[in-house]
Amino acid sequence: MKKKLLYGLAALVSVGLLTACGSSSADSKKEDGMPDKVTIVTMPDENNPAAGGKNEKFQKDLSEAIGLPVEIMEGADYAVGIEAMKNKKLDVLLVSPMSYFQAKQRVDIDPLVTTTAPGSETYRTVFITKKDNDKINSLEDLKGTNFAFVDPASSSGYLYPKYQLVTKLKLDQAKLEEPDYFFKTVAYSGKHDSSVMGVSKGDYDAAAVASQVLQSMDDAGLVKKDELKVIDETQEIPNAAYVIRSELPEELKKKIKDFYLNYDDEEYFKAFYKDGSIRFVEAKDDDYEGVKDIIKVLGIEGE
Repeated sequence: MKKKLLYGLAALVSVGLLTACGSSSADSKKEDGMPDKVTIVTMPDENNPAAGGKNEKFQKDLSEAIGLPVEIMEGADYAVGIEAMKNKKLDVLLVSPMSYFQAKQRVDIDPLVTTTAPGSETYRTVFITKKDNDKINSLEDLKGTNFAFVDPASSSGYLYPKYQLVTKLKLDQAKLEEPDYFFKTVAYSGKHDSSVMGVSKGDYDAAAVASQVLQSMDDAGLVKKDELKVIDETQEIPNAAYVIRSELPEELKKKIKDFYLNYDDEEYFKAFYKDGSIRFVEAKDDDYEGVKDIIKVLGIEGE
């Protein structure tokens, strides 16, 4: 039996907020087919929670570029955003790799942009433990340990590492989180940095975290990277992408994409991504093809 990703009360509240956010492209159009405004929904950045309130200038710049009012909001859940887009209450949505595929199952969308940074390391999930833990040196050694994922809805903090464990060790995906099946216990830390701190303090024997989090926490002096070791890593994970409703006028979609691709406000990228060298690049459907097998193996439904 296939399982579904679960969403909490915050998601239900967000549905009401998005439904009540006012006219959107489909609700109110001009004679030339252009909407009265463009609505964009981003998602909270678990590594940079303060970034959500720093898009006023971006919103103003985009509005001037496309000649339409722009409203940027922060959503609470990918599933809520997908549903709102399906109901034509928003036009552009930031989605995770997993949510990209789920969105395609429910809404007619086009990939818009993703992000990249010159010289940045490949984005993967790494399995970490304390460097002085001589008993854990491979995925096989995780048997019988207290292990931490981030959150069941996280691509890098759960889905990709779970897929790695299930396929590499030939485990039953439906039983993986059961106590004493493979792990002694499984915890959900809620954030990547919480998982790293948990391993560092000995609360967890090991954890699965996004690769870039280790370096950023080391840079901030929160942990010492050389006191931890990586015992395995997942396949490359594509960055989150913005998607746009396909039915919007082609002229408008082009203007929006061109704006993203040419946006070079270094302070914006520092605020949102903690790296002024990051820029938007074109997102391609092929980048997310690998998600299909993960969905199949882990038995995840789109709704």
